[in-house]
Amino acid sequence: MQQRPARVRILDAAHELMATVGLARATTKEIAKAAGCSEAALYKYFTSKEELFTHVLRERLPRLGPLLEELTAEPGRRDVEENLTEIARQAALFYEQSFPIAASLYAEPQLKRRHEQSMRELGTGPHLPIQGLAAYLRAEQGAGRVHPSADTFAAASLLLGACAQRAFAYDATEEGARPPLDTFAPALARTLLRGISVDPVDPVDPVDSGEPGQS
Repeated sequence: MQQRPARVRILDAAHELMATVGLARATTKEIAKAAGCSEAALYKYFTSKEELFTHVLRERLPRLGPLLEELTAEPGRRDVEENLTEIARQAALFYEQSFPIAASLYAEPQLKRRHEQSMRELGTGPHLPIQGLAAYLRAEQGAGRVHPSADTFAAASLLLGACAQRAFAYDATEEGARPPLDTFAPALARTLLRGISVDPVDPVDPVDSGEPGQS
């Protein structure tokens, strides 16, 4: 059987090591060894571990960027709630898979700063999905499907922040399990849309809301 190309083997090895031992401990030497090539061969394809990490995110994890770009280019496509549900689903999967890789950076501040500087030089970073989702919501504002007074950056931060929290905030619960995506994503999209839509989504009758002071 023909051996896979070196670049593919390097990406596979990097993904596996970064997911199991963390980004900080996954050295290029160990990645090259796991890929069955020399460290010099690794550097023929990737100039740094940070660049390799970026390609792991782009090529081995759920891809949120292309989905956001597609939806932004075609505002009005499908239902907004359906779009937000798919965005939430992809974002939750992305954070679920990327958090174990990047979490080790927070244990080494110097490495984290070096990594962040490299991300700036490569033109990437964790802020881009927020900007991308905000751009999609602004496009929907232009199409008249999101309220003109809605803060699209705040809305994007709320949705993606909840998806990121799902990746690690539920391990300490009695169940020790994340909320299922099939219920989490649509509930998150529906709840966010209630605050930014032009027309109320499933409005709650104040008489039946149970809130104090309602009559």
